[in-house]
Amino acid sequence: MAKGSGYEGKLLIEEFKRGMSRAIRRKLMKVEKSLTNIEQWYKCATNLDRHWRESKREKERLKGRKKTSP
Repeated sequence: MAKGSGYEGKLLIEEFKRGMSRAIRRKLMKVEKSLTNIEQWYKCATNLDRHWRESKREKERLKGRKKTSP
């Protein structure tokens, strides 16, 4: 989608940030190493999203386990 968007460089990064969740965007803005290109933004955003989804699944799994415990 990025290739067909007509955006590149900083403008592409701005559009990418605009389309992501506020929570992930905030976390990405706080990373220790500055993200300078779209590939870095993709990689970091994907990792954060994956970790968030895994955490959510784990929370639900543990929540279900507590309900069935005596």
